[in-house]
Amino acid sequence: MIKKKILIIGLGYVGTANAVLLAQQSDVYCYDIDKNKLTNLDKKISPIEDEDIDYYLHHKKLFLTTVSELSDFKGNPDFVVISTPTNYNPDTNYFDTSAVESVIELVNATFDKTTIIIRSTLPIGFVDNCQKKYPKNEIIFVPEFLREGKALYDSLHPSRIVIGSHSEKGKEFGELLASSAKDRDVKILYTNPPEAESSKLFANAFLALRVSFFNELDTFATQKNLNTKEIIDAVSLDPRIGNYYNNPSFGYGGYCLPKDTKQLLRNFEKIPQTIFEAIVKSNTIRKDYIADLISLKSSDTIGIYRLIMKEGSDNIRDSSIQGIIKRLQKKGLNVVIYEPILKSETYLNCKLINSLEEFKNISSLIVCNRQSNEIFDVKDKLFTRDIFNSDF
Repeated sequence: MIKKKILIIGLGYVGTANAVLLAQQSDVYCYDIDKNKLTNLDKKISPIEDEDIDYYLHHKKLFLTTVSELSDFKGNPDFVVISTPTNYNPDTNYFDTSAVESVIELVNATFDKTTIIIRSTLPIGFVDNCQKKYPKNEIIFVPEFLREGKALYDSLHPSRIVIGSHSEKGKEFGELLASSAKDRDVKILYTNPPEAESSKLFANAFLALRVSFFNELDTFATQKNLNTKEIIDAVSLDPRIGNYYNNPSFGYGGYCLPKDTKQLLRNFEKIPQTIFEAIVKSNTIRKDYIADLISLKSSDTIGIYRLIMKEGSDNIRDSSIQGIIKRLQKKGLNVVIYEPILKSETYLNCKLINSLEEFKNISSLIVCNRQSNEIFDVKDKLFTRDIFNSDF
């Protein structure tokens, strides 16, 4: 089989996982505006925190190189994979797709013939509109369903592969993803572009709905002085519900769920619905409730243990606990933060404490969205709604 030439643009957790996955059997070239990521990747240092990526970089044969400028790429790549961020803009109530659009424009200007694969999350209808604007190269949306910290694992063991095209190039890329995975019976679904875009947003909305459901169950239990764990255990034994993704938290957060649920709600404009509006509202109400509970427990120094969403991640973007911090600040409470991945002195106008022991001593109450072994010795100070000591 002739090796394909694939250019990956954007080395976040999606782009880096795709690069390593595809570099097992294709010539993969990586580009990012952050040159430090390229330098690190040349040294086999992963741009993101992911144990499997670290292992593959050091122990697997990968056809992986970096390019500092797109003009350095010789010839035309078979595929250009775009994995740049699409943040939600609260002013427009819409995804900011400017980064993706600028890359598409650059690719069209740089390469005569290539297939563009977008793995960034998109608003519904984006690809159809973009294809009309840039007809030279085929544009295909391939949604990703990856967890931060487990991105390569999920790429090697995909629950499904969705390709937003019925074209030959779409089928070719689908087979590339499937043949690079460890699992040999991966289901590949080929759809039209809007259906692929919808599948990503609806999947994340359902996950957000599930998080919100168990959070509101926990709110009810705490208000009625009931045992949350006993209720969840009994509910989750129903096989139609399942004993997973049922651990209460401070709300859904992270890079995907908050923005994707808001974008889907925006796409529902003038379409009858109540559930998706309730999902977004429920997350706000949950954070309000958690902040109220915390304020009732302490008026002294409140310590926030970690801003990351879960163990094994180095991403703090839109983590739910940041919403709690802002609410506590509005109540006039003194908040300090322990987050070792941050090197500054303050964050969100709160003092950052680098020493875990100092953090434990100075905090009258320690707030953690997810528990950890390193703070079990101060369990009497902990406030958490983590019932199962699990990320899920």
